[in-house]
Amino acid sequence: MRNFIWSLLLLFSGIFVSFSQTNGIEKGTYLSTNKGGKIKLNLLDDNKYELVFYTGNYEIKGDSLIFIQKENAENGFDLAFATDKKAKKIKIKFSDPSYYSFYIGTQKGNEDVVYQKLSDIKTKLDPNWEKADLEFDIEKTDYLYLVYENYDGKSNVCKYALPKDVSEVTIKYDFALLSDLKITGFFDRKTNELKVSEQSGKDPLVFVNEKNTQPEKVKKVIPLENQLISNWSYPGKEPVLATEDYGSDTMVVDSAAVVDYAVAPPAVPAQYDFKLKIENNLKNALAATKEAKLKFLMFYANSKDKLAKENFDAFVKDQETQAGYNMYDAYNPVYDVYNYYFAGADDKKWLKNNKITDDPAVLVLNGEGDILAKAKSDLSDKSYQFSYYGDLYKKLQRANAFVYINKTFKNKKATDADLIRAFNRAAVLEISYDYDSDDAVTDPNSTDFVVTKSSVDKKEVAQIWKNVIEAHQKDTKPDMYLVETITREIKNQGFTKQLFNEERVLNDTDFLAIDYLLKHADRIEENRVEFNNKEGEVHNLGNVISEISSALQSNTYVAQDKSSSDVNKDRNIKVYKKIIASGKGNFESYRNYFDYLSQMEEDSKANYLKEFSTYFDTNLATANPIEKLDEIYSSLDPTSSYQYDGWNSFKDYHSNLCNNAAWETVLKPENANFLKEAIKWSEYSLVVTKNNPYYLDTLAQLYYKDGQKQKAIETQTLAVKFLSAVTEPETAADIRDTLSKMQNGTY
Repeated sequence: MRNFIWSLLLLFSGIFVSFSQTNGIEKGTYLSTNKGGKIKLNLLDDNKYELVFYTGNYEIKGDSLIFIQKENAENGFDLAFATDKKAKKIKIKFSDPSYYSFYIGTQKGNEDVVYQKLSDIKTKLDPNWEKADLEFDIEKTDYLYLVYENYDGKSNVCKYALPKDVSEVTIKYDFALLSDLKITGFFDRKTNELKVSEQSGKDPLVFVNEKNTQPEKVKKVIPLENQLISNWSYPGKEPVLATEDYGSDTMVVDSAAVVDYAVAPPAVPAQYDFKLKIENNLKNALAATKEAKLKFLMFYANSKDKLAKENFDAFVKDQETQAGYNMYDAYNPVYDVYNYYFAGADDKKWLKNNKITDDPAVLVLNGEGDILAKAKSDLSDKSYQFSYYGDLYKKLQRANAFVYINKTFKNKKATDADLIRAFNRAAVLEISYDYDSDDAVTDPNSTDFVVTKSSVDKKEVAQIWKNVIEAHQKDTKPDMYLVETITREIKNQGFTKQLFNEERVLNDTDFLAIDYLLKHADRIEENRVEFNNKEGEVHNLGNVISEISSALQSNTYVAQDKSSSDVNKDRNIKVYKKIIASGKGNFESYRNYFDYLSQMEEDSKANYLKEFSTYFDTNLATANPIEKLDEIYSSLDPTSSYQYDGWNSFKDYHSNLCNNAAWETVLKPENANFLKEAIKWSEYSLVVTKNNPYYLDTLAQLYYKDGQKQKAIETQTLAVKFLSAVTEPETAADIRDTLSKMQNGTY
């Protein structure tokens, strides 16, 4: 919120200065002309002014003030082209890229798009960021991609066809399009204050109604002196490097406070001097690659070109330079994923044994010496694919996982730990959404990489996995690699999905694996952070109860598609009951559990109402529902969908949940034994979301069924009062009709 306030102050300063220098100013309303801006300046009588920021639409839901956000699909990029038939490269001129997340991509024909982050290019060409604009050259290409990546995860991606003979592209971005705020408001009835903040809810702006009695202002302590001093300093203070002059020539300066201490400016951190170690024989190169765990070995063979070794050395030097720029001022293994080796005369036998007849050839090996990809190509044609931004590394990870799992299954001496690691390697890969065309090279003369594919038998994989799960049922402590593999597998993101691209319904082995997770849930949570931060490895294991809940939820939809819905619902509900009985039930598990129960086909929904009553009394019933909900909301995993959607969404879920449970009692006479509890649920829904006509209608009918007829009529009258244009016409008619029946005694 602090950034939000400062942005308003800076924007005000700019506007005030501009109007102070304008001739012919009249009273009235002035509208900002900035593209994307939403600012009004009202010049009032008595020489008073108002600045109105960010005008738009709003909606009131009870005590919540919702500011309507519109998706801004407008393209902020502005391009201009220059052409020159003699130009061998294309000059890119990007006007003031600042520190925003911009990316530029190039594409030749139907080849993959190669992206680079603009800030990385800026750091390489202008490490001190001395120039506002950025200029650099790119190779000739057919299409240009420009991307602005917003902090909220939404990116503006634009594809441009480049004119023939284009020599220069000038790019500007309209930063006014970045100015939309995502704010929300809440009325605090205790203090009669309207609090407006970003969705985090922290550091709100507090407003009081102008009609109400204003709080007494605390007297401000006045300083003895108040001056604006340029280049203020004191002995020992680090000097501030001036980058822009935001001031004017009329500032008051205390000359006694300005002292020149002749302190040298701080040194700018140098680019990290990254060096690759190039081994002189294949055995050592493979050993170094195996030790590094996450690295692959690029093997280059070229006996025909006398300059091949020289070109290889130049290539390595370029890789070192690029990695150094990416790492900036310290080593970062993220950018160091390849070792490099140039084949010599001693490697002819190895090439022959592996049936490599192409010369030149570029190969990629794992630490065991398995060939994961090969291309009959010169190194210069493939150098770009070894950059951090290429997608070759992900393809190699997949190929390596498949090769490893295939070799492990065939190895009769493979241990239990070997099998778990093999399954884990495949399970933790990113999901590919293009299985059919992935790595498929059909042209026999193509110089593209051919990625190694390994096939395994589906039944064999299932049987080995079953044996592993059964063998670990008596474990006294969890194997974290097995835990991670299970969570990925039950969410249909694991090795089965990776190997066979198959959406599965959870089977006996999966539910046995879930029992393993539940048994060790406490120890898993204790070890989870340490496991996720293992050096040299990449893991992303979430809270195991939430992981199970997510898996069961997604399994429901898969089961529906495969006509096995009812059987899986029963098994899923049994798992949820185990979670709740263990005392580990969290919001995610209860949310999915109630979703299952509400869909069951029993007439009365008695089991659902019984379970919901327990949840309500244990988790929601309190003298201050909003504070209790805030406590639950704050404890959610940051990746939770409700944490991501925001506080208002979370509140709406609970008020709607309580209303739906209460409505089951209105609909079904056989649920009359829940009447008193249903009234509590319905009243709660209206505490959280006030004046909702649907919720008022539910509560009124419950009051009537409980014999509180006058209270029912008063509540139903409110339901009619708060009907609006967004209420469904049929529902609105039912609510009015219900009020009439209550009033004339025919309900």
